[in-house]
Amino acid sequence: MPAGEHGTVPPSLRQRRRATATREILDAAERHITEHGPAALSLRAVARSLGMTVQALYHYFPNRDALLTALIAKTYEDLADAVRTALDTTADDTTADDTTAGDTAADGAPVPRLVVAAEGYRRWAITHPERFQLIYGAPLRHYAAPAEGPTTLAVRRMSAIFQRELFDGCTPAQLAAADTPALSSSLQAHLDGLGELPPPATALLLSAWGHMHGLVVLEVFGHTSFIGDHQAEIFRLAMRSMLDDIHRRIPADPP
Repeated sequence: MPAGEHGTVPPSLRQRRRATATREILDAAERHITEHGPAALSLRAVARSLGMTVQALYHYFPNRDALLTALIAKTYEDLADAVRTALDTTADDTTADDTTAGDTAADGAPVPRLVVAAEGYRRWAITHPERFQLIYGAPLRHYAAPAEGPTTLAVRRMSAIFQRELFDGCTPAQLAAADTPALSSSLQAHLDGLGELPPPATALLLSAWGHMHGLVVLEVFGHTSFIGDHQAEIFRLAMRSMLDDIHRRIPADPP
């Protein structure tokens, strides 16, 4: 049967070799970032670690920005995979309404799936601090992510996970009637153009994201080390309180 009759043409040997070499370059760049930090990324050092010349590396990534874009997109994807894995690990133990995971807190209450997702996010960040710094640390000088490029798409996929878990089971009418401080007309219009959520829900999502991410950043950069081994418990308490507050703001019977 001719190749492609079923609609799929297998990659050629050249394409497979290129994909393998690309993965090896990204892996080497990640190791370099882990050892020296994002700001010290050097194409020459990455090429040297692979036994290739910089000119050969340019066949796969024409410049530093192209390599950085691929690295950032991959880092977002790896972080999103860690969050999805945390959710999938508890998926078989969810309750009938699928709003809580099988894990339980110190008080015996089941842990909401949004909190499980946040904890997966936190664990990945503190395990990979240098890569976390690549996407959420100080902006790299002379680098600008391409508009609507792979990094933007990766961020949206990450956001979609938390959006789903935060508002699971809520109707558009409920989200539109969420109790938030009054939004200015200009902010309302701007949020309305960002996506599928009503502006009050978008405001709540951004607030929740900032709360969660802020705590993780403080821990990754060592600002909460005085809490010692209790940082995970503090984080869980904060996430559960935040989720409770947001759910109280969403009416069960919107007007």
